[in-house]
Amino acid sequence: MISLNGISVRYGSKILFDDVSLRVSGKDRVSLVGSNGAGKSTMLKVIAGLNVPDSGEVALSKHTTIGYLPQEGIEYAGKTLYDEIYSSAGDINKIQQELTAIEKEMSEVNDTTSDEFMDLINEYGELQERFQMLDGFRLKSKIEKILMGLGFSESDINRMTDEFSGGWQMRIALAKLLLSNPSILLLDEPTNHLDIESLIWVENYLKAYLGAIVLVSHDRSFLDNIADRTVEISLGNVTEYSGNYSFYKMEKEVRKELLENQYNNQQNYLKQQEKFIERFRYKSTKARAVQSRIKLLDKMDKIELEDEESTVKFSFPPATHSGKVAIEIEGLIKSYDGKHNVLENIDLLISRGEKICLVGVNGAGKSTLTRIIAGLEPINSGIIKDGHLVEKKFYAQNQAETLDHNRTVLETMETSATGDITKNLRSILGSFLFRGDDVFKKVGVLSGGEKSRLALAKMLIEPSNFLILDEPTNHLDMRSKEVLMNALNKYEGTVLIVSHDREFIDGIVNKVIEVKGKKIRTYNGNAKDYLDAKEKELVSQRADEMRLSKHETYRVDKPAEKKVSTHEIKKKKKELTRATQPIKTKIKELEDEAKGLEERIAKLEIIMGSPNFYSGSYDIIKTTNEYNNLKDGLKYVYSKWEEQSAKLSEIEKQFSNEN
Repeated sequence: MISLNGISVRYGSKILFDDVSLRVSGKDRVSLVGSNGAGKSTMLKVIAGLNVPDSGEVALSKHTTIGYLPQEGIEYAGKTLYDEIYSSAGDINKIQQELTAIEKEMSEVNDTTSDEFMDLINEYGELQERFQMLDGFRLKSKIEKILMGLGFSESDINRMTDEFSGGWQMRIALAKLLLSNPSILLLDEPTNHLDIESLIWVENYLKAYLGAIVLVSHDRSFLDNIADRTVEISLGNVTEYSGNYSFYKMEKEVRKELLENQYNNQQNYLKQQEKFIERFRYKSTKARAVQSRIKLLDKMDKIELEDEESTVKFSFPPATHSGKVAIEIEGLIKSYDGKHNVLENIDLLISRGEKICLVGVNGAGKSTLTRIIAGLEPINSGIIKDGHLVEKKFYAQNQAETLDHNRTVLETMETSATGDITKNLRSILGSFLFRGDDVFKKVGVLSGGEKSRLALAKMLIEPSNFLILDEPTNHLDMRSKEVLMNALNKYEGTVLIVSHDREFIDGIVNKVIEVKGKKIRTYNGNAKDYLDAKEKELVSQRADEMRLSKHETYRVDKPAEKKVSTHEIKKKKKELTRATQPIKTKIKELEDEAKGLEERIAKLEIIMGSPNFYSGSYDIIKTTNEYNNLKDGLKYVYSKWEEQSAKLSEIEKQFSNEN
């Protein structure tokens, strides 16, 4: 589909790619990984045709289309949300415009028996057939499905695009890309502007995507669930791993150990040869042997090892020990206009040492609640009590706006550093991707992402016993995220996080609070436990709907003024029975199948929840795999049941309209 052959890219003296080759085809799922600045985003731009390599060839097969999503910087204006997404419908959009034009032409032809009119009719028929083949009649529902999946509401559909903020603008860009359905999707940090619900929707959409996907992401769970091939960019080269990110991490350790052994052996060999050359360089009897070895060393491919970055063991500065209760909220109501409540009757108690994640769709009130807890947002009514000696620190994306643009990166950190931390500022900055001379840059010349990282690093070195973090990982790479995660795990204070990064949340929190419908609901455990609980709720809800459907009575309402003979009624009932019986039989079979699967799943849940499950009495892998397969099977049965039920409803509705 697309091949990069012998690609080289240089920026000044820095070599990003040196004679690199890569092929993407079919339904490939490729993740690009590497340290910050290795060239991941540049690689996407080269594939997209936005960057021209210094040498090498980018070969694109015929009819291949490419869609590219950058990290940020896209803004739309001048159209409604629906019209903006609709404009990406490609061939469907073009055909619909052609159909409209032909309709206008036909309306202007006076003689409907003329050759001109018949030609238009034929052309219209061909276009309509193509339109149907492309599923054009379902375009509106597809647009709405994508928009709802990405977290937009029905009321958003007719809003102008310039009314949406930066994060929502990137969701619009992603929606347009998904609707355009290119052969290859290129996604640069696509999860940055998503909440956890829309992220999971995107993940499921991409799993079923029929084209190829090449992506860059710092979200390990996302990479593990999407990619089945990992390409590491390092030292100007690419190394391929035939697995997801977790496989890559394990395999890299094995390869690294092997490479280090080869490197050490080569270094020993080089030292021996150099000793020989030095010893006999000036002896005429050994001149030929010396020259031979010099040539051998010149031609030898030298093994290079990637620079090992020392692991920063960052610890938070000591802070005052707070009381048992960090914060208590009773009957909180928040409204911005005095009419419509964002949050309603919120009761919340956070104890010292708890590590909590707030989740919910964008606009549900997560950021509002964090700002209220941080003391930065007034409330309309209710009581908020901070615990004894609680010292809060708050981080959000806009914290970067508070930085002094005239200070350097290092000076900014020095204004907040105390005690032993002052000795480790450059190491800490390194872990937040400010390395070497970067620490002497003025804040004013930094990018938005760099300012956000600096604001986060600055806040973390300030003493506090209650951290409130709103999307702290958005501008971090894997290593920086790991440093932050390890530090938060050791942190003895209270933590409240808003994040969509499941791996990050799973490694830290012990409670999840969902903000939904102006209320909050608490789930014990981490992100995985929360998502499992939500899945069970959904399965239970669908099962209830299926059971309810068994007792529904379908009735055909006939207009009072229309008199139909008894014979005609019987005939119509027979026709209805003939048309619906196979579907009802199928629905019954699916209900029985679902019941069997539910019973087996329930039994396995009892087994997996028993204390003996991990004692060796059961085959854990086999049982877990069976459980996951049954869950997948149940989802499939539910989807088929919904499909058949919709079909049955449509037939009965049609019968009702005819009578």
